[in-house]
Amino acid sequence: MSKKVPYKTYLDESELPKQWYNIQADLKGLKPYLNPQTQELVGPADLTPIFPMGLIAQEVSQERYIDIPEEVQEKYKSFRATPLCRAYELEKFLGTPAKIYYKYEGATPSGSHKLNTAIPQAYYNKVEGITRLSTETGAGQWGSALSIAAQMFGLECKVYMVRVSYDQKPYRKHLMETFGATIVASPSMDTNTGRAILAQDPDSLGSLGMAISEAVEDAATHDDTNYCLGSVLNHVILHQTIIGQEAIKQFEKIDDYPDIVIGCCGGGSNYSGIAFPFVKERLDGKKDTRFIAVEPCACPTLTKGKFTYDFGDTGKFTPLTMMYTLGHDFMPPGIHAGGLRYHGDSMLLSKLVNDGIIEARAVHQTETFEAAVQFARAEGILPAPESAHAIRAAMDVALECKETGEEKTILFNLSGHGHFDLSAYEAYNAGKLTDVDYTDDMLKEGFACIPEIKK
Repeated sequence: MSKKVPYKTYLDESELPKQWYNIQADLKGLKPYLNPQTQELVGPADLTPIFPMGLIAQEVSQERYIDIPEEVQEKYKSFRATPLCRAYELEKFLGTPAKIYYKYEGATPSGSHKLNTAIPQAYYNKVEGITRLSTETGAGQWGSALSIAAQMFGLECKVYMVRVSYDQKPYRKHLMETFGATIVASPSMDTNTGRAILAQDPDSLGSLGMAISEAVEDAATHDDTNYCLGSVLNHVILHQTIIGQEAIKQFEKIDDYPDIVIGCCGGGSNYSGIAFPFVKERLDGKKDTRFIAVEPCACPTLTKGKFTYDFGDTGKFTPLTMMYTLGHDFMPPGIHAGGLRYHGDSMLLSKLVNDGIIEARAVHQTETFEAAVQFARAEGILPAPESAHAIRAAMDVALECKETGEEKTILFNLSGHGHFDLSAYEAYNAGKLTDVDYTDDMLKEGFACIPEIKK
């Protein structure tokens, strides 16, 4: 019988990490960003029109640990550390010998992990004199987080929300507006990019690539405005590593350690945040942990995409990034996991997948919601559709342990709650959700737009 540990394990304020972990210091052979027009190496001057120097320095830093500013640490203390929870009831439901833990990021003011990077991004912009932020959001978790962080530091915030999620999740919009943000559906009539897209397709569902283009254009055309991104970029991944660092300390308290670390993956921020501190232990030869990134079958970036240079947005404003991609013109189906509808992935996560350190798997929408409902009934927490992808994989691995009799320790990141996703649960409960597979023809069409690199 496994050792009895608390349902929830916390850390004291004094135990909170005071530095972020930068995995760039431990990865060899990373390909640099390229200028989207010239394909030359990107330098700080290429990024200063939309980012503050504090974040640019983090984006390219090779320091293994980067100090968290004291003002950011103080903001973190209002909701961190988040609990490490033992899923006893889920284990009982599955009849598995595996031990299942989850790090619950839905306990934050924004209801997801996104506030971990929204706060430092708002902070670094504030100290450099920026008064307004622009951003995109898919399902709304990131837009909600940045709206809250902007309010904390007295900044204006404009959010370009992907049209399909704007329509599916009206209460996310109302939450952002409550915190003072301005929200528009993307593609919009507010930017040249949006107007051009709507001219070609007035009924466009939108995509994260389109919304990023609009937000970048907004920042580039306003002197008082900088752009903030909720995933993908190195400095975003850096800020999220507070999740995994906390988890390591919490496992030390209960004298355990995960054999398998699982998370959903869209751009890569929540999974990298929990996984990378554990990846370091594997890279150092101390552990042999297995890592699984989970994505939708409807948006199979890691499982079917190409590992190559591509633009991070539809409008081709962002640097060319070496990553797994479905092509920057990718138009994802309107699945309810809006935060996972992105054509690319973090360059850091992509490299680890390409190197075989992290494995990727894709799951269908209906089996994901099935797992979400089972988890909610067992553990009493309604998960976000994105997070439910991690639950599906964790349950599948636990059932594999049931067959083999292995007592593995499984950790997954429950990256957010699903309180604003009830329309999706309504559709699932009514049997109206369908599964979508990304076909070979769709892959071929998406790959056709990937640029040829001259060097």
